[in-house]
Amino acid sequence: MIFQQFFEKQSSTYTYLIACEQSREAVLIDPVVSEIEKYAEVLQSQNLVLSYSLDTHVHADHVTAANSLRSKFGCKTVIHRHSGVACADIYITDRSAIRIGQILIEARYTPGHTRACTSYVTEGMVFTGDALLIDGCGRTDFQEGDAATLYDSIHQQIFTLPDETVIYPGHDYRGRFSTTVQHERLHNSRLGQGRSKAEFIDIMANLNLPYPEKIDVALPANQACGQS
Repeated sequence: MIFQQFFEKQSSTYTYLIACEQSREAVLIDPVVSEIEKYAEVLQSQNLVLSYSLDTHVHADHVTAANSLRSKFGCKTVIHRHSGVACADIYITDRSAIRIGQILIEARYTPGHTRACTSYVTEGMVFTGDALLIDGCGRTDFQEGDAATLYDSIHQQIFTLPDETVIYPGHDYRGRFSTTVQHERLHNSRLGQGRSKAEFIDIMANLNLPYPEKIDVALPANQACGQS
């Protein structure tokens, strides 16, 4: 497997490249439109063909590169069927899978941050988008978010993975790159140490977070696959 993690500073967004060494097919998870030239440089330098662009959800803090990548590389855009996005090529559901060469990428439906959140599992790794972050999780106070739903999603779809599974989140604001299922299950400040659903709901209800700075631009653009 070929793997690379990209970081977009303005929104602290992680994008992930996964590719099959044999077939040279590649996917990008949560690509950001401003970073297309970086992705293109890596794809070209490693002789890779971009087959799919996967979004974990409809983002509110940056604009997806889905449409631009489709125009530039002819790849297919992928998102969950509950996203409300009408312009994707493939609408996934829980436990559907995308294959690139010898690599199978399984979708796990993890709503709660938004209605469409999906995590992607492959070869000892899980890409959780905003559902589960390092020592945190996505907020649940907009985009049809629901704390009880997010609690169930994380416990049923992510914490049930093997302890050593590496978690790659959609964001981090402290320079951290990854974590593990075991570490988050034990130490996550909102979900760890066996916190009950009621405790989690109370924590999420009292975060008092500001209105997302870029939601009014990013959300409508992302509902159109990144078109302004």
